[in-house]
Amino acid sequence: MGLMIGCPDPDSPHTLVVTDIYPLPIEGFETRVVADDDSVINYMIRLSDSIEKTRREKLMGWYHSHPFDVGIRSHSYLSQTDVTTQLLWQNTEDPNGFPFLAIVLDPLRSLAKNIPELKAFRVYPPTYTAPPNECPDGSVVTDNNARLEVWGSCWNRYYELEIEYFISSSASKILGTLTQNFLWMRTLGHTPMLESEYRERWPERVNVVADRIKKSIVAIGEPVGSVTSAGKGSSSTRTVSVGTVKTGPSGGESSDRVDTGTSTWKENREEDEFEQACRAIQEFASERLEGSIVQGTKNDLFLD
Repeated sequence: MGLMIGCPDPDSPHTLVVTDIYPLPIEGFETRVVADDDSVINYMIRLSDSIEKTRREKLMGWYHSHPFDVGIRSHSYLSQTDVTTQLLWQNTEDPNGFPFLAIVLDPLRSLAKNIPELKAFRVYPPTYTAPPNECPDGSVVTDNNARLEVWGSCWNRYYELEIEYFISSSASKILGTLTQNFLWMRTLGHTPMLESEYRERWPERVNVVADRIKKSIVAIGEPVGSVTSAGKGSSSTRTVSVGTVKTGPSGGESSDRVDTGTSTWKENREEDEFEQACRAIQEFASERLEGSIVQGTKNDLFLD
């Protein structure tokens, strides 16, 4: 969590320009962030005084993250606590000519998708009533469960702002050089096994390979032949691989058929299927190992 500085665009007063951010020494929990500690409040006061003396911009927003598990949809929305906090900021700063905004970042999805997953919001005044069934992005959704899943329980109390990214020419050249010379950053920023689509398909892929292995093992481990004999005066049948030998009763007709070529082809095919299943297992193991190494490297670089 942190504060943002910037200013309204002089050419477009309804556009807010964010130029810099300042992280706050705040302890976060799974469902809430503690920002009312005396030390944090004093830090914010000193930070505000320092910005006023050293920067032309003003405080104009705050940001925080929703580090939930990677899912099909982004977790960038305002919770009930977020709406209350944002409304307090707006009531304090808006009258001074600096509209205050909130940005919510989904960090885990950003890493999994290798693109920034964030959204900007402002809260409606308490006296304002949003149009029926209108979501923060302006879409009309009649299914209440769908609204809650995407926008949270306060879906009709805030609205989303369009986001555009800008960068100076000097910063663009530096970023281009870093990207070109240090492609390992892309590897660190992309973790396919965290994506929802990958995790949903994983059990299915494992089950398919497991079934193929079972069938291959059963086929390869079958006895060379089975013999079924009947009593006196009855016929008997002996099966050898895919070939059969049929012998009629004593003195009766008999017919023999042995197809050793087909048997050899079947055995080779079963071995090929088993090898393919083994290769699939190796691919699975490589994927998981690579993902674990990447995650461990990220932890060592950025968390420790």
